[in-house]
Amino acid sequence: MAMASTPKVVLGCIGFVVFWILAVFPAVPFLPIGRTAGSVLGALLMVIFQVLSPDQAYAAVDLPILGLLFGTMVVSVYLERADMFKYLGQLLSWRSRGGRDLLCRVSVITAITSALFTNDTCCVVLTEFVLKLCRQHNLPPQPFLLALASSANIGSSATPIGNPQNLLLSSEKDEEAVVQVEVSEEDVNSHRFSPTMLSHVGSPVDDLSLSEVNSESVYERNIGQIDVQRVESIITEVRDECVGSEGHHEGVSSRRSLKVNLQPIANGDNVRGIPLAEVLAGKEALRDKWKHIAWKTCVYLVTVGMLAALICGLNMSWSAIAAAIALVVLDFTDARPSLEKVSYSLLVFFSGMFITVDGFNKTGIPSALWDAVEPHAHINNALGLVILSVVIVVLSNLASNVPTVLLLGARVAASAAASGASVRKAWLILAWVSTVAGNLTLVGSAANLIVCEQARRTQFFGYHLSFWGHLKFGIPATLVVVSVGLPLIRS
Repeated sequence: MAMASTPKVVLGCIGFVVFWILAVFPAVPFLPIGRTAGSVLGALLMVIFQVLSPDQAYAAVDLPILGLLFGTMVVSVYLERADMFKYLGQLLSWRSRGGRDLLCRVSVITAITSALFTNDTCCVVLTEFVLKLCRQHNLPPQPFLLALASSANIGSSATPIGNPQNLLLSSEKDEEAVVQVEVSEEDVNSHRFSPTMLSHVGSPVDDLSLSEVNSESVYERNIGQIDVQRVESIITEVRDECVGSEGHHEGVSSRRSLKVNLQPIANGDNVRGIPLAEVLAGKEALRDKWKHIAWKTCVYLVTVGMLAALICGLNMSWSAIAAAIALVVLDFTDARPSLEKVSYSLLVFFSGMFITVDGFNKTGIPSALWDAVEPHAHINNALGLVILSVVIVVLSNLASNVPTVLLLGARVAASAAASGASVRKAWLILAWVSTVAGNLTLVGSAANLIVCEQARRTQFFGYHLSFWGHLKFGIPATLVVVSVGLPLIRS
């Protein structure tokens, strides 16, 4: 792509710089509007400056990625209600041997979860949980937050659905084929998480509200207060006493016998020392408990079905949306409370970012940069592989990793094909390096921004993860991971 006119290049760079500054420093004194609004502002500037036409701006929004994010967020809401995160908390705390052991467990669980539910969704639902876990064990939050963000990025590189850039590369390959307060352990284990806790939406609710919306409903508390087996035996005895031998005969006599035998109950007397209301409540609680178990089983089965569909290569966004709607139907209640927990501000942030990056791409600067290094960035030799990796790392931390894939995807594949190298290997290198390069700086990955913002705005035990604090960890972590991964991919 040739360079655009000078006014368009200058104005496009202004719009992109505004977006980048607000993404890194969302509370700058001269414009403290936050990251989501900053993303929309960057997109708007691209249209106002006529870098993009309105139609081009709409076309720049990648609907498959937004559909995938929306579907996985809805699924995570129902998994939350099905107590998956309660079991996850128990798993992390089980026989923990100290801070290092807990840090390793958080890293492993985060990597696995991000590979299945995307790194952004994983960070949304686990950040507050990690903060509570740290406060309970009196551990510093920063190592755990860094482990959460970096493990989410690394783990997401394992599957095509782990992050948006992998999804983009999978789609392009398919097209080419055709063509802190003290918190008790119980609080941590029973905490519920949902994408609504994303900082873009607002402050999270307090512990009291979380307990009020706890999926362990009233009937589950009642069942803990009543001896179910005793209630069952009493109901059986009462039925036998009421019916007796005459209960097997039809007619007025049997009905009169039932009326006489049930008279003490009708008068409000206790049954075997237990009030009738408690007996009936126990029976109803038992039935509802089994219904709830059946519903939770269905939630897990639908989730496994969604993962199977994604692994089998079916359309990713529609597979996630289909699973989400299936869970809504199975719930058989008004879906508005569950849908309100979806982080729509995250979807807006991505939409604005797509438009802003497309406008920056239209200036021709990324193309000019690639044209300058492309002759030296062939993947069939070690030096070219290093140069390509450096370019990907730099662009991933200037424009984030998703925009980098948008900018370089087709170019890297075309360059590999022209030089006789493996196109598949070029895709893998781009996907791997752009993903782990997100660990270098705070703006390198949307998952980093999610962890940072949500941790900062969490009530009572919030923590501010600064740009420089992340950078001190990100530089060595990125160098080590890239150095280990590239030889494996090349071989």
